[in-house]
Amino acid sequence: MIEVKNLIKSFDGRTVLHDLSATFYTGKTNLIIGQSGSGKTVLMKSLVGLLRPDSGEILFDGRNLPDMGRTEIRNLRKEIGMLFQGSALFDSETVLGNVMFPLTMFTNQRYADMKKRAMFCLERVNLTGAESKYPSEISGGMQKRVAIARAIALNPKYLFCDEPNSGLDPRTSILIDELLSDITHEYGITTVINTHDMNSVLGIGENIIFINKGYREWVGDMSKIYNTGNKALNDFVFATRLFQQVREYVASHETTVPPRDAR
Repeated sequence: MIEVKNLIKSFDGRTVLHDLSATFYTGKTNLIIGQSGSGKTVLMKSLVGLLRPDSGEILFDGRNLPDMGRTEIRNLRKEIGMLFQGSALFDSETVLGNVMFPLTMFTNQRYADMKKRAMFCLERVNLTGAESKYPSEISGGMQKRVAIARAIALNPKYLFCDEPNSGLDPRTSILIDELLSDITHEYGITTVINTHDMNSVLGIGENIIFINKGYREWVGDMSKIYNTGNKALNDFVFATRLFQQVREYVASHETTVPPRDAR
């Protein structure tokens, strides 16, 4: 479990996170949602140690990240898996090499043991047989699954995902959501997902934190999000959902417009 208590973060005198508190539960998919500029990315970066808050606590099962020294932070990072927005795979490495990377960085295992673990992770994300391919040789959805395999290679206690469905078609997005949900429950991971995707919110949102202008305005699950009484959340949910529905409709009804002289 990760607990955030009274977190404040400012840049050049402008407060981005206002006394924010939230709990991210073990074995659940915890989603952070909000408009662009709401502060959710700053919160995510603070959670993983890329930004240091001005004040407040970030407790990883009771261990306060802002109080940790360099060695403690390095040890904590061994317990963290990261899924980046653009997958962030190494183009010069094979799929297997990408998944093995955190094992070579943070463990002293033999090559055979690291390969065995990496192959297990690839099997878990249904990519058996793709280990010798390079990122440029596989689809965007497959790249995302490779990134998930890499994120779980160290058997993390905490998994952070930044816009995991960015750039994916709706069907592939659903598959990624289901995979993240399955892994979370199967391994008892504290999974934190930063997303704009309302399909994800409605599909796997077990603990949803809505941030508006740096304030935590609402917490709940997917069954309650349509009946909150919070105007800012309602505006965000319905506007985002409508945009996605229009985009999906257009994508499924695309036709080639004939040139003007052929009409």
